[in-house]
Amino acid sequence: MKRLLLFLPLLLAGLAACGGPQPGGFTMPPRPVAVTVVVQRDVPVYLDEIGTCVSPEAVSIIPQVTGKIIEARFKEGSNVRKGELLFNIDPRPYQAALGSVEAALLQDQAKLGLAKIQLDRSQALVEGNFISKQDMDALKTGVVAAEAQATADRAAIATAQLNLEYCSIVAPIDGRLGKCLVDPGNVVAANQSAPLVTLARIDRLYVDFAVAETDFPDVRNAVGVAPAVPLPMVVGLPDHPDIVRNGELSFVDNAVQIGSGTVQLRGGLDNRDGAFWPGQFVTVRLILKTIPGALLVPSRAVQISQQGPFVFVLKEDQTVELRPVKAGQRQGALSVIDAGLKPGERIVVTGQLALAPGAKVAPTEYTETQGGAPPKEL
Repeated sequence: MKRLLLFLPLLLAGLAACGGPQPGGFTMPPRPVAVTVVVQRDVPVYLDEIGTCVSPEAVSIIPQVTGKIIEARFKEGSNVRKGELLFNIDPRPYQAALGSVEAALLQDQAKLGLAKIQLDRSQALVEGNFISKQDMDALKTGVVAAEAQATADRAAIATAQLNLEYCSIVAPIDGRLGKCLVDPGNVVAANQSAPLVTLARIDRLYVDFAVAETDFPDVRNAVGVAPAVPLPMVVGLPDHPDIVRNGELSFVDNAVQIGSGTVQLRGGLDNRDGAFWPGQFVTVRLILKTIPGALLVPSRAVQISQQGPFVFVLKEDQTVELRPVKAGQRQGALSVIDAGLKPGERIVVTGQLALAPGAKVAPTEYTETQGGAPPKEL
């Protein structure tokens, strides 16, 4: 207690030295600080997540007939249009099979014609009781059987023609080809598990990402149940902040993932310039709503004490006031202030460490470039 009583006068003297004139005429010089004006503008409320680009159409090219590949008609990694020829499988066995079933049809059509002639001749004979009804029924059955055989032959021809068409493997969609996985000269099997090549559409991509269960009510309130309102997204590359694209939320999953406690979401993204790639990790900013007339200050102006966040406000007499504030979401290098400040007030951005409430300051305008602004929208 004695030590505290001895130290107290020194402490009071030190505080007095910070605030005004001292005995002997000495006055602490004003503290140099940089100040700026509290600005007001519309700002978005958002969620920042990490997502993955996914092709909306990805196809594994698998042969539908067995045979030897005689030609690959594409360049690996090239863009192709729907219907372009990719592979040729040796068509000769299937051409022979088609010729065989076509010949069988001609033969069965001749049998059908003969069966019909015999039936027509027998019509008059059955009326004169020159032929039994049993024989007449047999002739009718023969015509029906011949017609059925001709129909089966036509189906076999259609199958043979289809197999012959399958010898020419074409692109089923517009997209970009991957690496050729089977070289010409190899024999492939129908519907084998290993693809010949993969094809994916990249001019438009999906972006799959997840939001935490605790954030999902905000998303649900913003989109409705359907979702009825397509929320805007801003998608970028983590290592290339200048590459960003706008998109829209298109899908909200119907359940919370039990293991991770997240809800899966998906949005669409135009990618005609090929800036993004399937499987690539991207940053996703999902815009939930817009706050009109929000107050913004540089984030570095907001200080933290045991009582919470605060800023130093510059008064007209060039002294500062410690003002508790309620800080909101960050907007790049700026922060939203939900309560505690008014538009147009001037606050200290740098030099706070040497300040105390009521201290005299020498303010200069804060001119540091406010880097890290929210991603621009194209």
